[in-house]
Amino acid sequence: MENKTADLTQQPVHNKRWLIMVAVFIATFMTSVEVTIVTTALPAIISELHGLAFQSWIMSAYLLTTAVTTPIYGKLADSMGRRNVFLWGVIVFTGGSFLSGLSPSILILVVARGIQGIGAGAVMPLTFTIIADNFSFKQRANVLAFNNTAWGLSALVGPLIGGFLVDRLSWHWVFFVNVPLGILVIALVLFGYHERKAFNSRLTIDWLGIVWLAIGLVGLLLAIQLLDTQPLYAAVLLVIAVFGVWQLVVQEHRFSDPLLSPAMFRSPTFSIQIVTATILSGVLIGYQVYFPIWLQSLYHVSATTAGLVVTSSSIMWLIASFFVGPLIAKFVPKRIAISLIGIMLVGYFCLIFAGRSFPVWAFYVIAMLNGTGMGIVISMNTVLSQHLVAPNMVGSATSILTLGRSLGQTVMAGLYGAILNLVIRLNLHDGIHFSQVNGVISSSQQTVVVHHLMIDQIILHGLHGVFISVVIILILVIVINWLDPNRKIIQ
Repeated sequence: MENKTADLTQQPVHNKRWLIMVAVFIATFMTSVEVTIVTTALPAIISELHGLAFQSWIMSAYLLTTAVTTPIYGKLADSMGRRNVFLWGVIVFTGGSFLSGLSPSILILVVARGIQGIGAGAVMPLTFTIIADNFSFKQRANVLAFNNTAWGLSALVGPLIGGFLVDRLSWHWVFFVNVPLGILVIALVLFGYHERKAFNSRLTIDWLGIVWLAIGLVGLLLAIQLLDTQPLYAAVLLVIAVFGVWQLVVQEHRFSDPLLSPAMFRSPTFSIQIVTATILSGVLIGYQVYFPIWLQSLYHVSATTAGLVVTSSSIMWLIASFFVGPLIAKFVPKRIAISLIGIMLVGYFCLIFAGRSFPVWAFYVIAMLNGTGMGIVISMNTVLSQHLVAPNMVGSATSILTLGRSLGQTVMAGLYGAILNLVIRLNLHDGIHFSQVNGVISSSQQTVVVHHLMIDQIILHGLHGVFISVVIILILVIVINWLDPNRKIIQ
């Protein structure tokens, strides 16, 4: 693969590397901030578009199309060149952002979010490849570290920007803000990035694997979405999803160049790193989405204030990630994971019993514990998953971990939404309708609603249902790490 990359790209001619790095940095910021900035605006979007029943799809559509298209673009980049595929991704992402901001209904917004994800599927993995193509091995570590600050910056300022735009303008600007950034990236790539590309006619793409992967993912997500309203259809879709995953496994074992190589999963410790990162990414999307909903709908704080809770988690994530190296050098990985996930579990256990008097500061504490735990554990998962495979499989291992994290967020976003809607519907009584609950889900809602206190209690029950599911999956991931056969410090 290394030779193929060298033959394909060579050293680009007349490249202005600082322009390329600015473009890559902005593109990384755009795709990563898209998740954190939208979560703060969700309550306003749900209320204005009357979309409580489909709210999970606002996140899931973006995450699903990103996950499915990522491995496709990785293969196409070998044939068409990094620049062309990257440029295509930025154009599609920018167009999807513009359409999202114009959306007059929840269904059109979901479609537009899916288009955004199709673009992000190209942008996210190729940022790392472009850096590798344009910088020597000695320079690469520093350049990657610089680019990683875009992820940290998006996590820090995303909720603040989202809250400010919702409070001062409207939720539409949460999507419009990425349009000028996308146009800037397109201009930088067109004028500053040139590439010698050679079309590889022998390129083999695991199209059947891609098809089975898409069938499995779409079937699973649709099943989760319909779980609370149409359980029969959900059961059928779940069977289709299981069949798709089974066929994917069969395909990957017999294809010469599979999307997801089975060879890497022969190490139980490696598999546990992937599963842990996948599940914890699902927990991550839980508090990013439902902490702001809780604070805005029940405590009626501003979108900006609610976004600060998520920001506190991001700050701790960045700080904690610096401790990963020393911890891995001194402790067995399973002990690190079990200890930190256990602390996170205590915080969520408190939430399932929390009432309307639960203090706002406690959400900051729980979010900060989450940021600390995930900053260490998920970073550790990344380092170990790369270390535990052969040198020629490091890239594949990293892509599998990235795909797992996307899937964790995608699946759990749908599952949380289904649980919230199901519990709310089960608790409707005394003439209270689902539309009334939808009407008070945002702190910006000015309409006077009858039975407001009872509706608040119904929303609270729904949120309890979401965090009960979080407690269950955290217990599950603790058990999985306990079963890790490795009992030694990995060196």
